[in-house]
Amino acid sequence: MGVDFGKQTVLVTGASSGIGAEFARRLAARGSSLVLVARRKDRLEELAAELRAKHGVTVHVVAADLAQPGIGARLAGEVAEFGVTSLINNAGFANFGAFHENEPERLRQEVAVDVNAVVEISRAFIEPLRANGHGFLINLASMAAYQGTPWSSVYGATKAFVVSFTEGLWIESQGTGLRVMVLSPGATRTEFAEVSGIEEMMDGLRTQTAGEVVTTAFKALDRRVTPVGVISGRMNRVLAFTGRHFTSRAMGARLIGRMSRQS
Repeated sequence: MGVDFGKQTVLVTGASSGIGAEFARRLAARGSSLVLVARRKDRLEELAAELRAKHGVTVHVVAADLAQPGIGARLAGEVAEFGVTSLINNAGFANFGAFHENEPERLRQEVAVDVNAVVEISRAFIEPLRANGHGFLINLASMAAYQGTPWSSVYGATKAFVVSFTEGLWIESQGTGLRVMVLSPGATRTEFAEVSGIEEMMDGLRTQTAGEVVTTAFKALDRRVTPVGVISGRMNRVLAFTGRHFTSRAMGARLIGRMSRQS
């Protein structure tokens, strides 16, 4: 039996657009209460109003900058009264270009959002999630996690961390009733691509929509046993398998580097 979504209160980070907003819409359609977190409160309020009107669910909005130290404890304190039972660490961003040309402060923010916030928020919520015993914790990684990614070296490394981190939590959470999973999208047409400046790089690639990525996640959650990780898109799964078993890490990094340089 899969997750009983009608009994969930789900906290979603990065919920103002893209995959995060799509998660919110699908969860609301299944009857979940929501806690939506992002920097842009106006966008969150618009989405919350839409979901309340369309589905009659409870939606709370929290404006927060996930790059700030101590975000996990502060967020947990702010939403304590809402009774969060599930968590989706979706927020993230990337710097593209040669590492030696990236702004140090932008790199700090990238690691803060893509790694530190994931760890801090997971730690702040995992004990009540385990005690509750019928929810889920999803961390968003990327196809960039499965090989070196020249011209986005820090981003690929942060997502490799997320995969490894989530795999560890998956084992530690067995027997508690908490479902833990890492979701790895490939190239996806969202605002993330616009903000990161990689839309042109995606031309010619086989891309997915945010809806297709979220459908992959729900199919996994609807299974009796949730897998430790899912890669969205058949071709992406083939590429990840090939990279792991038939291609050296050096060859994989060269291939990605060539594609990025051409873009």
